[in-house]
Amino acid sequence: MSITVAAFSGSLRKESYTTKFIKAFQQMAPKGINVKIIDISNLPLINQDLEENLPQTVKSLQSSIEQADAILLATPEYNRSYSPVIKNALDWGSRPEGQNKWKGKPVAVVGSSPYNLGAFGAINHLRQVLMYLDMPVLQQPEFYLAKAADKFNDDGVLTDEETRKLINAMWIVFIEWINKVK
Repeated sequence: MSITVAAFSGSLRKESYTTKFIKAFQQMAPKGINVKIIDISNLPLINQDLEENLPQTVKSLQSSIEQADAILLATPEYNRSYSPVIKNALDWGSRPEGQNKWKGKPVAVVGSSPYNLGAFGAINHLRQVLMYLDMPVLQQPEFYLAKAADKFNDDGVLTDEETRKLINAMWIVFIEWINKVK
C-alpha cells in the first residue's frame, strides 16, 4: 500500500510552529505513506485575470493536488480564522471555475498556536470551506496543538511525547479515512 499525502502549512514565517508541526507529521508518517510538503509561498494572490494563462506556480500546485491521494492542512489562527495563504491555495486549486482539483480528496485539518486554544477557531472556520470544495473532511480526532512554542526544540524537532502520541494516533485514523473515501 502506498499513499501520497500533499501537506500544506498555512504559515510563511521562517520559524513557523505550523510548519514544524507539518514536518513532524511528515517525519512520523507510517511506512507506505509519502508526505509531500507543498510550498505555497510563491502563489500569486487569486486573480481571475490570470486564469486564461495560469502562472507556473499555480500549475504546479494543481499538479500536486491531482497527484495526491489525500490532503493534510495545517493552519495557524489569525483573528479566529485560518490563514490567508491557505485560503489562496484553496482558491487556486479550485480554479478556473468547474476545474476543482480538491474535489473528492480526503482531508485532515490540524492547527497550531502558541496560545491556549491551538487554532480551534481556525480549524472550524476552515472546515466550512472544505465542505464547499467537496472534500471529505476527517471529523475525528480533532487536533489543536496549543502552546506550540513549548513542543519543539531549537532545531525545530518535536520533543513533546504527548504530541507524538497524538500524531501517531491521528495517522491511524487518517489512513483508515483515506482508504474508506478512496
